[in-house]
Parts: sequence; structure tokens; C-alpha cells
Amino acid sequence: MDFSLSETQNDAAELAATIFKNECTPDRLKAADKGRFDEALWGKLGEAGLLGLSLPEADGGAGLGLLELCSVLVEAGRLVAPAPLASHLPTALAIAQFGDDATRAAWLPGAVTGEKVLTAAFSEEREHAPVTPTTTAEADGGTWLLTGVKTVVPSGTRAAVFLVPASTPDGVAAFLVEPGAGVHVLPQRLSDGGEVARVELERAPGVLLGDLADGAAIVEWIEQRLTLAAAALELGIVKGALELTAAYAKTREQFGRPIGTFQAVSQRLADGYIDILGADLMLWQAAWRLEEGLPAATEVAGAKLWAADAGHKVAHTTVHVHGGVGIDMDGEAHRYFTTGKLGEFLLGGTTEQARKIGALLAAEPV
Repeated sequence: MDFSLSETQNDAAELAATIFKNECTPDRLKAADKGRFDEALWGKLGEAGLLGLSLPEADGGAGLGLLELCSVLVEAGRLVAPAPLASHLPTALAIAQFGDDATRAAWLPGAVTGEKVLTAAFSEEREHAPVTPTTTAEADGGTWLLTGVKTVVPSGTRAAVFLVPASTPDGVAAFLVEPGAGVHVLPQRLSDGGEVARVELERAPGVLLGDLADGAAIVEWIEQRLTLAAAALELGIVKGALELTAAYAKTREQFGRPIGTFQAVSQRLADGYIDILGADLMLWQAAWRLEEGLPAATEVAGAKLWAADAGHKVAHTTVHVHGGVGIDMDGEAHRYFTTGKLGEFLLGGTTEQARKIGALLAAEPV
């Protein structure tokens, strides 16, 4: 049995890696730290077809799958690319999967070229996830009106549309909400400089995605792919962080020899390598199961748990081994630390994912 990636998956990763290497230079990354969005990079990704690689060809995409999508996200994380791929790509997938002809025509061509940034507004002010959204949607004639608050919305200040889960009288469902009447977008800033938003909805018009009767299944479908994307991006970040730290340990000398030859340093790097191997295996298992249409709730939660755990450990190893250089804003290590720590908790960290896995296992028949 061959578990290696296919030629198509490797080609997608290599194309992405080339673009990120050329565009994510130290000077460009430093300039993009305020906002964590590089317009030129975003345009290059659109020109290369990477913003639509997993969309159907009928919608202007390349017709590839989740494995290729994850390959690109890993490469984006490896260089901490300032582009909101982990929210844009799954949102576009959801529109392609559940949107009607008019909805797909309205959003997907612009999403493929990069003209339009799509984002998912799933986070709310709550202690633990997942729970029923406090955001509500009520039907008023032929229009759905949404009320509630979504927090830390990726690229919320520049998004052309928000993908919003909300509670209806018949259960949870997914809606598309455009900035405009009833939508108040309040800019927020993360510790890595990234621009996000608090989105307050006051009877904001929304378009139902898919059938209301299938709303819960649709929201779960979307959340699984958002979580998988977050895990893939975090895996790339920890891979890049470990590579940077290992290279530094080879050249930084103390007491007349490279610090990488000291047992304490080499053991921490080895531990990080093992953590990344585990996260890597969990990611591809979850991605493959989703791609094949197999049950994958436990595997997706497991992939995010491993990515979050590796993110925590490797982020701290990166700063500790770099010493003072690790918090120097003119260096690179600080960016891996802040972005990696944020990725650790995105859509649920180790505790939330462990609780989810426990609940899923407890619900299985004896």
C-alpha cells in the first residue's frame, strides 16, 4: 500500500512553495505584519490558480481535492504567508458545494482570481466550542434576517462576504451575509499584527446556503473543512519554525561550539520533529477520509489536536533556542511564535478537540 502523495498533490505543493519563496521575503513579510495581508502575493496566488484549485472546473477552479488544498496550506504556513487562505478556500468550497447557480456565479469567479476575499465567521464569545450558535436567523417574508455577534473574523475588514452559521427555529443553518445594512464591522488586531474583525449583525439580510432541512449537516461539513484547513496551516507553521530553529542551532555558537551539539537543545529539536511527524500523519488521514466521503469527525478533531499541541511545543522551542533573537522584531522567529500560538487555538485548541473526541467516542454504540 502506497501512502505517498500523488504527482498532482506534489505539483500543487511545489507551485505554492515557489510562489511563497519568491514573494515572502523578509522585507515583504515585515511590511505585511501590519494587517498580515500582502496584496501582491494574493494576486500571484490568483494568477497561478491556487485560490480555486479545489473548486469544480465549472466554477472556474482546477477541480482538485482536499489533499491538494492541504498541500498548499502547509506550504503557506511554512513561510508564514500573509494571506487568509485557511478561511477563503473552505468558504469557496462551501459555496461551490451548497450554493445555487446564482450564488456560485456571484462569488466564485471573483474568489478564484482573488478579486474577492471570502471568509467564515464561526467564532463567538463563548467558553467552549462547538455549541449552538447564539447568532439567530428569522424569516421575514422571503428574506432571512440575522442577529448576533461574531468575533475574530479572519480578514473581516476586507471580506466581500461572510459565511455565518446561525440558529433558526428549525435548527442551525449556514448563511452568506454581505457587508452593508445591518452589518457592523469593527476592526480588531491580533498579536501577530493580523487584521480581523468583530462583526455585529442587526437584522442583517442573509442568503441561506443549501436546504434548511440539511442545515446542521451543512454547518458540520463546513466546520470540518475549516478545522482541517487550520490544522494544515498550523502544521506548515511548525515545520517552518523547526527548520528555522534547527538552522540557527547549527550556526549559533556558545562555548566554542554550535548550540545544536548540546544535549538539551538537540533533544528539544528531536521532540519537535517527532511531534510534527504525528501531526503530519493525523492531517493526511483526516483529509483523505473527508475526500473519500467517509466519517471523519474524530479524525479531523485529532488532526487539529495534534497540530495545536505541536504548535504549542514548537513555538516555545523556537523562541527558547533563539534566545534574545527569538523576540527581536527584525528577525523571523517572533513571527512563527505569534502566528503559531494563534493557530494553536483557532477553531479549538487541544482541550476543546479532546473534549470533542471524548464526546464522539462516548456516543459510539458499545
